[in-house]
Amino acid sequence: MSGIELEEVDKAGGKRAGADSGKGPGTTCECTAKHHDSGLLAIGLLKIAEAVFFFLAGVGAIHFIHHDLGDAALRLAERLRIDPDGRLVSWMLDHLDAITSQRLKQIGVATFFYAALRTTEGIGLVLEQVWAEYLTVFVTMAFLPWEVFEIARHPDWVRVCLLVANLIVLAYLVWWLGRNRLAEKVAGE
Repeated sequence: MSGIELEEVDKAGGKRAGADSGKGPGTTCECTAKHHDSGLLAIGLLKIAEAVFFFLAGVGAIHFIHHDLGDAALRLAERLRIDPDGRLVSWMLDHLDAITSQRLKQIGVATFFYAALRTTEGIGLVLEQVWAEYLTVFVTMAFLPWEVFEIARHPDWVRVCLLVANLIVLAYLVWWLGRNRLAEKVAGE
């Protein structure tokens, strides 16, 4: 697919709903190309990739509900040839001991919900649905205070880069929605 759809438009500029609507003797039509926005496509595909990641994280959390996380971490450290007595593995084991099976269930449910939300956003953006644009703006704005709080609490480059990426997505979508609203206003006059 080239990313271009053809739409039938009559000479007065009205978009035709179907292939046989209004066609008849004496009706003239012209085809115009509708270009898909590559920015929306990129953001939509990013959201779908995030959804896959969070779905897999949820599956992992559910998988480990009745397993010993410490043993699994030690086995992983051995496979990766990391010293099991080292500082990194000791730190990880200390933090894994605090995770209960109830907490793993909560993590699994939360990540499945988040994956469903990201899937909805991603598919809607790929299909260029206006509701998906508004949903993505709302969800992105809702998580910004939490991201800023996390950066203030534990600053690192990963969190800063994620915040910048989300601000870029937000700015693009706000610009896109404003541009489309202005185009609709001008077309309505």
